[in-house]
Amino acid sequence: MPLQINDIAPNFTAETTEGKIDFYNWAANHWVVMFSHPKDFTPVCTTELGRVAQLKPEFDKRGVKVIGLSVDPVENHAKWSADIAETQGMAPNYPMIGDTDLKVAKLYGMLPADTSGTSEGRTPANNATVRNVFIISPDKRIQLMIAYPMTTGRNFDEIIRVIDSMQLTAKHKVATPSDWKQGGDVIITGAVSDEEAKTLFPGYKTHKPYLRTTKQPQ
Repeated sequence: MPLQINDIAPNFTAETTEGKIDFYNWAANHWVVMFSHPKDFTPVCTTELGRVAQLKPEFDKRGVKVIGLSVDPVENHAKWSADIAETQGMAPNYPMIGDTDLKVAKLYGMLPADTSGTSEGRTPANNATVRNVFIISPDKRIQLMIAYPMTTGRNFDEIIRVIDSMQLTAKHKVATPSDWKQGGDVIITGAVSDEEAKTLFPGYKTHKPYLRTTKQPQ
């Protein structure tokens, strides 16, 4: 069965640019963003890896660990890192998985489970589906999955926005509306009665019986 939202993220061991890891041990009790790439030395991915390096302080501030994956050996990642630093202004400052046996790509449904062989000889087109973002919560559940085409760079400001929403809604009985940003009004969930809402969210607004909004709780 393909992975779905709220499924337990599969554990794995892998070689990375920061040594061998057990994914669960590495993640510990943090939120995790894992994002994947079909091949080293690809142009769109080069820009993405540099952008995430620039945004790492924002992820750190939110207690989020970032890890990349590319279907190539770790030794290639080190060479690619120099190109990323030269062209994007920053090299990756987070681990990059070398998925040469395609194990993680198959485990997370980015390649068919019956894909044979290794990364050797595979082209970016062969691995075009290995362009995913997974957000995993501290309880190791998958909270978001997005797959991108090879020609469209990922918007990591949006990934941070989603993390802000998830961390807020994990603490409070609220949801966030379309295009919500930090500090914006939020929606009171249907699990909260009007009586309870008066205590939890004094001054809330009722637009429809099913749509009640309030200021963002702290």
